[in-house]
Amino acid sequence: MPMLDLMGGAADGPAMTDPAAFPLNGARLCADPSGVLLWPEHRTLIVADLHLEKGSGFARRGVMLPPYDTGATLTRLASAIDTHRPARVICLGDSFHDPAAASRVAAKDGEKIRALTARTDWLWIAGNHDPAPPADWGGAVTDTLVDGPLTFRHAAVADTAPGEVSGHYHPKARVRARGKSVSGRCFVTDGRRLILPAFGAYTGGLDVGHPELRRLLARRFEVFLLAAGRVWRVPGSKLMTPARV
Repeated sequence: MPMLDLMGGAADGPAMTDPAAFPLNGARLCADPSGVLLWPEHRTLIVADLHLEKGSGFARRGVMLPPYDTGATLTRLASAIDTHRPARVICLGDSFHDPAAASRVAAKDGEKIRALTARTDWLWIAGNHDPAPPADWGGAVTDTLVDGPLTFRHAAVADTAPGEVSGHYHPKARVRARGKSVSGRCFVTDGRRLILPAFGAYTGGLDVGHPELRRLLARRFEVFLLAAGRVWRVPGSKLMTPARV
């Protein structure tokens, strides 16, 4: 799918098509196939749940995973930043998998983080796993950011004002298309709030039909499903549950 350039023009093709663009409380947002959210008017890229060093965290508990998730996640994030050239990046919490994760980040990956935070105005939203990254890695830290019509936080609040953007739940969904089951991570919105998919390489997910997610959403909602390098806009009523991805 063609990518939207936050500088105001198109990058290698036309602007992102309407199926991935949608309003939230008066702000025009774009769901990107990479899993990041774009707010073009504010030249902002938003990403949720990097969960850096999840692999090493599992290894400490005897579950051996290839120790490459941090490098892979940072490479994908750098690619999204290269494509869209934002002036600001907002990380919606759980950027690190646990409170000790930063101490396990390899030196080369720590340098990647410093290089990324030096490129833009960078904001770390504190999550339940990571109150704050090391100060010398750059960026500012806060619990919540209110910017015009939008409120950015890690986890959705039940009785929030319209315009909330959050992560935490790692939403996933499944739909039948052309006789086949298509599943993947997704953005989910009911027009009042938006919950982003997890971006980290080893992150799991929660089906949008799960009670923990459904209690936050209005009866009518839709998802922007990430599958086959595309964004698929699907009404909640058309989804298959549970998603097995």
